[in-house]
Amino acid sequence: MHQPRKWFAAIVIALCALSLTACSRDPITLPPLAHDAVVLAFGDSLTHGTGAKTEESYPAVLAKLIGRSVVNSGIPGEVSAEGLKRLPEVLEAVKPRLLILCHGGNDMLRKLDKNQLRQNLIAMVQTAQSRDIDVVLLGVPEPTLLMRSTAPVYLEVAEHLNLPIEADKITEIESDNDLKADHVHPNGEGYRQLAHAVADLLRRSGAIH
Repeated sequence: MHQPRKWFAAIVIALCALSLTACSRDPITLPPLAHDAVVLAFGDSLTHGTGAKTEESYPAVLAKLIGRSVVNSGIPGEVSAEGLKRLPEVLEAVKPRLLILCHGGNDMLRKLDKNQLRQNLIAMVQTAQSRDIDVVLLGVPEPTLLMRSTAPVYLEVAEHLNLPIEADKITEIESDNDLKADHVHPNGEGYRQLAHAVADLLRRSGAIH
């Protein structure tokens, strides 16, 4: 008679414990960026700044916001497998202290394998980390009609590798036609908002003050 109540109570207690654990988890922090540190923005057309002027790309705006050099290494149309092959050479040339990774949108647009995308993202992060380069991840939305949901793979990778992630801003921009130059790419204002969101993440993580 009382057994179901006992099970229910046990489940409630377990859920509460999980909730408290999640809430008490320390925020993900990054080492402070020296003023002469180089940041590498690596990705596809969203990093390149397609849809806006060169000086309106998010890396260009971010450089002004954080007072550090931000190298734009975005290749329009690139898929994650190509990015994974390209990354080591770019890291060697730029020698960044921090990598901002925004990749995979073209994989989803072309309906490539999501498990392979996950592995490519993980491999890119680990390629940077093996060189003592910190990584921040930017989430990209699923290519649906309204683009209102960030693809779960980015949250999974961030959780798996304990990375700071800006998971919402690109999805918000893609859901607002006033912030877009076409059906995929932000306009200058959209990129400006993305840069501010990334700068805020860097402040919260302790990378900049």
